[in-house]
Parts: sequence; C-alpha cells; structure tokens
Amino acid sequence: MENFLVKIAFFLYRSKWYNQTKKFFYDYLENKENPSKHYVDLFFIFLILFSVFDLVYSVKNKTPHWIVIVDYYLITTIFILEYILRLWVHGNTHHIIIKEYEKSKFLQIDFSSKDTIKNILLEKWQYIKSPIAIIDLVAIIPLYREIRVIRIFKLTRYIRSVKQFLDVLKSKYFELVTLAILLLFVIGVSGISMYIIEGNTNSKINSLLDAFYWALITATTVGYGDISPVSDMGKIVSMITAVVGLIIIAFGTSLMVSAFFEKLGEIKDNRIIEDINKVDNFVIICGYGQMTKMLLREDNFNSKYIIIEKNSDVAKQGIKDGYNIIVDDASKHNVLEKFKNSYSKISLICLGNDDIENIYITLNAKSISKEIKVVARASSSMMEKKFKIAGADNVIIPNIAANTMLLTAINNPIMYSAMHSLLAGKNAAYLDEIRVFGYDNIVDKKIGNIAFKEHKLLLIGLKRGDEFIFNPSKDMILNSDDILLVMGLKISIEYFNKTIQGSLS
Repeated sequence: MENFLVKIAFFLYRSKWYNQTKKFFYDYLENKENPSKHYVDLFFIFLILFSVFDLVYSVKNKTPHWIVIVDYYLITTIFILEYILRLWVHGNTHHIIIKEYEKSKFLQIDFSSKDTIKNILLEKWQYIKSPIAIIDLVAIIPLYREIRVIRIFKLTRYIRSVKQFLDVLKSKYFELVTLAILLLFVIGVSGISMYIIEGNTNSKINSLLDAFYWALITATTVGYGDISPVSDMGKIVSMITAVVGLIIIAFGTSLMVSAFFEKLGEIKDNRIIEDINKVDNFVIICGYGQMTKMLLREDNFNSKYIIIEKNSDVAKQGIKDGYNIIVDDASKHNVLEKFKNSYSKISLICLGNDDIENIYITLNAKSISKEIKVVARASSSMMEKKFKIAGADNVIIPNIAANTMLLTAINNPIMYSAMHSLLAGKNAAYLDEIRVFGYDNIVDKKIGNIAFKEHKLLLIGLKRGDEFIFNPSKDMILNSDDILLVMGLKISIEYFNKTIQGSLS
C-alpha cells in the first residue's frame, strides 16, 4: 500500500499532462486573475437561473418534458461535475504523500499510509465543510423539488457584490454570533414564558412553536398581530421582549454599518488595482505630496498610474483632487504583490518625504522582482549611495537638481533655455531613450550603418549595463538591451521606433 501511494504520487508530480489539466480547471473555476473565468461564471449563473425558473414555473403550470430533462439530468450532471472538479483542485494530494514520504526518509521512520490518508482527508474536509461547498452539495440532489430551490444560493459564488457582502459578515463573525445567541436566548425565554402564562387561556397559542413564533415576531418588531397577549402578565412579557429585541436590532444595525464602512475602502482599492492590472504598462507612485502633483500635472506624463499613500487623511485629499489613490503601505511585501502585471512593465517612483521609508519601498520592490524599474527621491548625495545599494535604478535629488538649474540659468541663460526646452519637449527638439530589443534588426549592426541622419536624429550616447558611452564610435556593435539616447523631432523618434523592426537600409 505504501509503495503504491508513493509511486502514484511521484507519477502525478512528474506528469506534465496531469499538472496542466489540473491548472486548467483551477484557472477556470477558482483563479480570479484568469480573465476567461468571467465567462464560466456567466454560464453557471445562466444554469442556476434556468433551474430556478423551472421550479417557479412548475408550481402553477405543467413543465415541458424537454425542460424537465435539461434541468433534472443535464444541469444536475454539470453541477455534480463542478463539485467533483472543485474538490479535486482544492489542494494537492500527491504533494502531501511526497511530503510525508520524504519526512519518513529524513527521520528514518516507517512511512505511515494511515496518517497520510488522514491528512489528505483533512485537507479535503476543509473544502467540504465550507458553507459554499455545502450549498453545492445540496444543489446536486435532484430528488425533491423543494430542496433544489437552494440552487439559487449558488449565485453567492459567482456574483461579486454578494461575495463582498458575505465577506463583510465574515469579518464580524464573532460579534454577529454573539448577538444571534443573545437573540435566541431572548426568544427562548420569552416563548417559554408566554406558553406557561397563556398556554391555556390564549386560543392563538396551541403549542410551544406558536409561542416561539410570537416571541420572534415581537423581538424583531415585525408585529403581525396574529398572536396577541390576553393577560396582563402576558402584556408585560410582550413589552419586555419588544424593548430587548429593539436594543439587539439597534446593536446589530450599527455593527453592520460600521463593518460596511470599514470594508468600503478596501473594496474601492481592490477595484482600482483590478483596473490598473488590465493595463500593459503602468507607474506606481509611492507617496502623495507636492512632487507627485507636479509630476502628474506635466503634459508629457501620459502613463497609467496608481498612487499608494499610507496616510488616510492625505489620501482622502488626493482623491478629492481627482487622483487614483489607494490607502496602503508600499513597504509591505503583500501590497506590491497585488499588481499582477509583468514586472518588467512596471515602473515604481518613490516620492515620500522620508528617505528611510523610500529605501524600504525600494528593497521591497526589488525583492519581488529585479525587473521592476525603481526611481527614488533622495534628500542628499549620501542617501543616494544607500538607494543605489538598495537597488534603485535612478535616484533624483530635488535640491541639487534645482540648484544646478538655477546656477545654469544665472551663468549660462542660453544653455539653460536649450536644456529646459529639450527636457520639457516644448520646442521642436526632443531628448528620448530608445531601448534595443533582441528582435530589432539593428541588433549586431554597427552604429555607423544605422541611418540616424536619414531619420533626422542625432545620437547623443549609448547606455550599456551601468556604463554610459558619450558619442559612441561608428564601429561599435549594438547589442540587445542597449539604450540609445537620441535627439530630434518627436515625429522622427516615433517613426524610427516603428521602422527599427523593419528595414533600415
């Protein structure tokens, strides 16, 4: 038995077909990041609504035979397959077996198939006992029409708003359970008291169930009036039950309002992150301050962006100013991991006022992926070295940059005007970077053989690795990942970018 389990586990672990198949079903059933999952959800929503419509229609009408066949057999079969597949993709059974086997080898003890099977069943039980899995299980019982109506609760799996509502309830699980127990206690005491007091005198109370029904209606302040107390003691119990029930409902209402208020910000942030993840290239700006405002006001800043600000008051002001801001701490690992785009297409700008915090954010970004391009703001040259050690690709020192531009404007006003025009792109000339990719046809060509003049461009320099080469030799061979610094008309730069993938004779 032990050898059989281990052999099967290692076979499944090495099987490419098995792992790809399991991943396929997991992506379409459970993976929220899979854009195609939306269509699967719509398909199941249609099946659920069709089944419920059949139940409703059959109450007063004779259902066509083909609808009965579709609902009773086809839809039920699909729901059974869905339940089995969800149970299958929940966890990895062969990983548990391999882990227990390797543990036994390391500790030089006998491999226990009994304990291994127990761990496997416990893992699957975690899914089976979940409320949504219980609903799925009941929904595949087609024998009784009344039971099949529970299929409508399967919508909680597929409709986001319902899922978010359930998440809010889950976040206040302890408080809600406490209030529910208190409400049940009040109903129990009130119902028993009313049954004892008026069980023989009130014609409307014929059983203990009638008394509990009256207690529930009174405690929840519904008051249908179908059961009313006839004795003075019964009226006193009724008044006490109503007052206590009103207090419990007030507490429950305030609890739900506070829970939704707390969750609303998180829901909005998740929506913003989901929208930005759909974009191929975007910029993450850490910190909302004066520099962030100046950056976003620039006409040349056309990138999609998101701002992460941990100060909620500052973030609220940014939202009022019309910017996309989420309240979170970018120095935390799980915050930047929410961005699921290709990391090579993400640029991160640290514009916080605290150097230490910006360094932590830089370290966090680079620990997730070295491909994330990080530009950081530093307060001094000494801090610049620390940012470079942390992994920042570029470091900006606003004070030094401002002083340099001021001195240039005073001592060399014409040079300042030229530099400002080039950097701002306000006149004809532009300075821009052109990255050389492996598939471009200028790779492995000499710089002298590339028609920069024909495209009305001036090559300023070339960055290769950490080295910048000013006015490179015409015999230098271009490599993949080189970055060309060119100057010229914007239209010329855009045309050159397009044509380097074609013929550049």
